[in-house]
Parts: sequence; structure tokens; C-alpha cells
Amino acid sequence: MIASMTGFGRGEFQQNGLEVLVEIRSLNHRFLDVEIRAPKNVSAFEQEIKELIRSRILRGRISATITLKGEQEPTDGLAIDKPLASTYLRLLQELKDELGVEGSIRLEQLLTFPDIITFENSSQTKENIWEPVKKTLELALDDLKEMRLREGLEIRNDLVERIEAIDGFIREIEKISKTKAATMFEKLKERVEGLTKSEQLDDGRLEMEVALLADKVDVTEECIRFKSHNTLFLELLENGTSEGRKLNFLLQEMHREANTIGAKANDAQIAHSVVQVKEEVEKLREQIQNIE
Repeated sequence: MIASMTGFGRGEFQQNGLEVLVEIRSLNHRFLDVEIRAPKNVSAFEQEIKELIRSRILRGRISATITLKGEQEPTDGLAIDKPLASTYLRLLQELKDELGVEGSIRLEQLLTFPDIITFENSSQTKENIWEPVKKTLELALDDLKEMRLREGLEIRNDLVERIEAIDGFIREIEKISKTKAATMFEKLKERVEGLTKSEQLDDGRLEMEVALLADKVDVTEECIRFKSHNTLFLELLENGTSEGRKLNFLLQEMHREANTIGAKANDAQIAHSVVQVKEEVEKLREQIQNIE
């Protein structure tokens, strides 16, 4: 099944008085871009968090917000580098005196230096923080996947309807082209005869010249290729491993065939059908921007 790149997932988990909440939002993006918002004692596991997300998601701009709360928020591994804090305080005091700045240096000013609070990634920390965060993240990813697949099914149904509409237009173009082929052949024959009155051409040569001219405006091959593209497009949707980029490439080929048909077929009805085909192809292109 195809999956949409947009979606939202939420996971909640409790363990030993600790409540973990993970919310994941996914938006369209050409590649996979992951952003994590989390407390410092969770940010220490940012690499593990990103690896877990990458193992489940192929493309999209992913924003994950992790919140810890409970009776006692874990502080395992957190420590204050007191010598470093004292150094910062002394430097700020010297700068304050040198510049003649009034007022006192406050604690919140010292805390703007992120390296004052350190984090030690111990085995105990992994058990108390990483394990519940991992469990909650997996729940949120499951929820996100379910929503992306649900939206993907809606996109898939819309794509199938549009491909079927395009297929109908192409068959109509084929029908019109075949109906008018004989008439076109006779008109071309009359024009060639008119242009070659001064020359003596046998019937066989005349028929060959007219056939060559008729072939230049024949759209049968283009229609056959277009229907083949339609079939392949549907197969990619059904194989469960389709990628938006592959479908986008196929749509480029469809657009090229439509342009060729429009340029070769000198007929108002066919030209109208070509316009409708190109409109549907453009709508398909807009839709697949949502596909993972």
C-alpha cells in the first residue's frame, strides 16, 4: 500500500511514575528530514531516536516532540559542572566591572551556557529514560503509519480514477484517429496529386508518398505507449512498494506523449481530448507530491 507523507502520530506510556508523551508530525519533503524537540536528558539519545524514525519512514519532514512528566521527572545522569559555572560567574563579573554595568548577575544568566549542565549516558539512565521513551516513540510511529496509510488509500483511489479517465480519453483519441484515417489519406492523396501535376508518378509511388505523409500524423504508436504507461502506473500503485519519484517520472513520459499527440494530430476533437489528458496528468502530479 502507498503511504501519504503527511500525518500525525501520538504515543503515551507510563513506567515507574514517569509519563512519556511523543507527538510526531509529518509533512511533504523530497528527502527525509528529522527534527527532535526533547528535554536535555532525552536529547542525549537523539541519535537513537533518529535511527528508529529512519527505520520506519522513507521520506518527509518529520518533527518529533517528546515530553516527560510525572511525580518525579528523572534526573539520572544530569549534573552541574560547578567549577565551570564558577568560571563563567567570575568572567561575567569581570566583564560587568570593566564595562561599568549595574545590577547583579542572576542564575538564569549562567544557565544560558548549555555546557554547565552535563549528561552522562549510563546503563541506569538507559533503563530509566531511553527504554520508556523508545516504547512511546514506537507507539507514536505506529499511529503515524496508520494515518499515513489511511490517507495513502484515499490518494490511491483518486489516482486510479484519474488514470481510468485518462485511459478513456486516449481510447477516444484512437477511435477518432482511426475513423478519420481513410478521409485523411484521400485528402493527402489529392494534395500530392495537385502538387505533382507536372510530374509523372505511377500509382504505386503515389501511394507510398501519401502513406509516408499519413504516417507523420498517425498517433497510434503514441496511444499504445500511453496505455502502457497507464498500466505501469497502476501496477506501481498496487505492488505496495511504489515511490512518488518513480510515479513522477512516469507522469513526465505521459506528458511528453500527450504533447506529441497534440502536435501530430491536426484535429479539433483530438486536440480537445489532449487538453483533458494534460489536465488530468497535472492533477496526478500534484497528488503524488504527497506520496512517500
